[in-house]
Amino acid sequence: MIIKRVAIAFLVSVLVACSVEEDSARQVHSTDAVYPAVGPYSQMVQTGNLYFLSGVIPLNAEGNAVVGDDIEQQTRQVFEHITAMLESQSLSLADVVMATVYMTDLSEFAAMNGVYGEYFSEAPPARATVGVAELPRGVKIEISVIASRSP
Repeated sequence: MIIKRVAIAFLVSVLVACSVEEDSARQVHSTDAVYPAVGPYSQMVQTGNLYFLSGVIPLNAEGNAVVGDDIEQQTRQVFEHITAMLESQSLSLADVVMATVYMTDLSEFAAMNGVYGEYFSEAPPARATVGVAELPRGVKIEISVIASRSP
């Protein structure tokens, strides 16, 4: 059943990607409101009405220190960055259609979910949560999102 759901989610994402107008150019966006991309990736990539935000970890604006000692603080910091990134493109959390949450300790899921629910209190996006062995800088959480601008 889980494999069937994953397959359906994959097919939906492919169909969404294919529905983007062929003449829409891929655009790379960034904002100084959050830490800069370190390495060969972009903060945000737009194609058509879809905005793909790279995974966000709880760093300070300069990107040189982790913000927060516990999962709640780190989750809030991640959402502050995601909000700033979206706002730089005149979007909001209400435009998020998919979120992927990576956590190093799934026993903290309930605490993370409580904070997550503060940011997505109405009509939350689709979501996947994945337990991972390790994340950059030793953080507890990383979240990536896909947003869609209404035509």
